[in-house]
Amino acid sequence: MMKLEVKEHIILSHYTTLKLGGAAKYFCTCSSIDEIREALAFAKQKNLRTHILAGGSNTIFSDEGFNGLVIKIALTGISITDDGADVLVTVKAGEEWDTLVKMCVEKGYAGVECLSGIPGSVGATPIQNVGAYGQEVKDTIVTVKAIDRSTGQEVSFSNSDCQFSYRQSRFKFQDSGKYIITEVTYRLVKNGKPTINYPEVKNMVEMSVPRSSLANGKEALEAVRNVVLLLRRKKSMVVDPNDPNTKSVGSFFMNPVVSNSQLLVVSNRWKGVGDGTEIPTFPFGEQVKIPAAWLIEKSGYKKGYTKNGVGISNNHTLALVNRGGTTAALLALAKEIQERVEEYFSIRLEIEPVIVS
Repeated sequence: MMKLEVKEHIILSHYTTLKLGGAAKYFCTCSSIDEIREALAFAKQKNLRTHILAGGSNTIFSDEGFNGLVIKIALTGISITDDGADVLVTVKAGEEWDTLVKMCVEKGYAGVECLSGIPGSVGATPIQNVGAYGQEVKDTIVTVKAIDRSTGQEVSFSNSDCQFSYRQSRFKFQDSGKYIITEVTYRLVKNGKPTINYPEVKNMVEMSVPRSSLANGKEALEAVRNVVLLLRRKKSMVVDPNDPNTKSVGSFFMNPVVSNSQLLVVSNRWKGVGDGTEIPTFPFGEQVKIPAAWLIEKSGYKKGYTKNGVGISNNHTLALVNRGGTTAALLALAKEIQERVEEYFSIRLEIEPVIVS
């Protein structure tokens, strides 16, 4: 006998930070693995498509909604295992990410402090290898547990199994839609030293308090967390109902990573249409990363640009925001920006959020 409550015609805009999207034909919230299996069985019985929803901070639903079953993951629980100089922090997929980061910082566990303020849930972090300000979750993830959607069986992935790279993992590409992440284990350093590699963070920490005077562990980690939160708030990258610029999915486009030969093509293209400024680049292994925000601005799209009820954030060029528009208008603007950047630079910007048709 089915215990899971399945609702009908639930408005999806209420479940995303973008506040766009129509209704789901069916919707359920799962707080256990058994309930996830029930939901999958329900979908199979009715021959329905399924979509897995976590915190809704990286998801774009169409104006028509979703003609299937949306499964919201609400598994909760955190356990901590001592492991010498480290701790293993095992977290259920439905836990809020920034709540976890705050807890780790307060306990003096280093490894995720620069990822403060990122909205969404724990289960989403391995999918796109969440990263910011010099840290990525791939640096701390030990194992990822999931359910195979086709069999309902639990599976476990080691860090190397996840095939992490820049904003990528097996869960986002070749195995997209195959698994439902239920639990993630992170290895963090007890009384650890914070990561302060990002120049903007380093400078602001030094301005607030000399790093040499900070003790490792909670004191230093809190200093970095506070700076990261301040930087993100200035860019409207911390969800705030009082800030209309946070009605977004965060960074809409990924920073392109190109080879030196590709960079030469881009540079030559820019010389023909540009304003004489040099293209900023950052080393990325044997390749280089180009800031997508710079490419967008140089293509003619400034902060605050608005069209058909959507636009670019007043505070961050990479964030496309909802100003009372529609998903169709947002995606049209995104396509327009992609085409203009490609025209100017011979680079096609990749979209970061998940678009659910």
